[in-house]
Amino acid sequence: MIKKLKKTAKIDFATYLGVCAAFAVITLLKNQGMLSRSFSGQLVPICCYIVMAVSLNLTVGVLGELSLGHAGFMSVGAFSGIIAAMSLQNSLPSEALRLAAAIVVGAAFAAGAGIIVGVPVLRLRGDYLAIVTLAFGEIIKELMNCLLVGHDENGLHIIFNASGLKSVGDLGLAEGGRVLIKGAQGATGNARIATFAMGFALVMITLVVVLNLVRSRTGRAIMAIRDNRIAAESVGINVTKYKLIAFVTSASLAGAAGALFGLNYSNVTAVQFDFNTSILVLVYVVLGGLGNIWGFPYKMGKGGGFTFLIVYLLLGLFAGMTIMVSELALGRKTRLGVVGAYKAVTKKFKWLGWLGIFAPFVIMSFYSCLLYTSPSPRDA
Repeated sequence: MIKKLKKTAKIDFATYLGVCAAFAVITLLKNQGMLSRSFSGQLVPICCYIVMAVSLNLTVGVLGELSLGHAGFMSVGAFSGIIAAMSLQNSLPSEALRLAAAIVVGAAFAAGAGIIVGVPVLRLRGDYLAIVTLAFGEIIKELMNCLLVGHDENGLHIIFNASGLKSVGDLGLAEGGRVLIKGAQGATGNARIATFAMGFALVMITLVVVLNLVRSRTGRAIMAIRDNRIAAESVGINVTKYKLIAFVTSASLAGAAGALFGLNYSNVTAVQFDFNTSILVLVYVVLGGLGNIWGFPYKMGKGGGFTFLIVYLLLGLFAGMTIMVSELALGRKTRLGVVGAYKAVTKKFKWLGWLGIFAPFVIMSFYSCLLYTSPSPRDA
């Protein structure tokens, strides 16, 4: 007799099928020439940022610790992956194999960085952890700016140029050698071997790893630490161990995304992985719902109905529209202020609030469809 799947298993399989369906549709549209060149060029970065968001969600949403240095792990994975891919050009002619090897190397180095950072840092809590991870991201960026790496028949040549007095000529490369990383100039002349298919595979691997980890005994221990650290310790859960597992797993996936991201561009610099990138990925996680893989908050009632909360997607437009109307209608006349006028308007004219939510959403949806499906002047 076939055993029925649990609700969580159904949701997980629906997630996998949804990603596969999206990949199939986008690939079909791309092969038919219905996607513009600009949108086609964004497919690999989109996959990278999906992996980054899902991996950071493991730390912020599932573990419950705020990390502001996730781009640092992406930077470690990007530069280590570029070095691995460019060094293996002669021994691995196949671009797919070199890309896979670079992703593995990037994930391994990022995991090592996660262990180095996580062992002392994860004993901190709250704002202190956020401050230290923020400092880690900035330190990694500065370290990459001081790194000079070259490769020749004798292997890798690495110089840490902290004083700024050395140049690529000090690497001592043999004839035919190649400079891979030029300090603040970053990695230049990279072979662009990243593909959308590999991005899809990395997204699927990330989902399988994260979802299975969350559903496992280890995942339940991690969520117990998030809900009540003292209670988790009282029942014998090793808090540091399970926090480190989540943190290192998140870092390794970010490193894999960084390797794929770095090999999608011919020039990569450390500035691309600064504090703003960490905040960008954190915004994805927060707006998508902490601890939620699907990307939007949802609630399943007993009747099986879904209540989708899309207000957060249009928060800026909705707030701007309602505050502007509130100020013009009531704020200046009754001196209620912005908050008071907002409450008064939305209480009296409920349709205005719904119009402010759905009208921009519909307009932006149609505009996005026209923008990404119509050919650009460069494609002509």
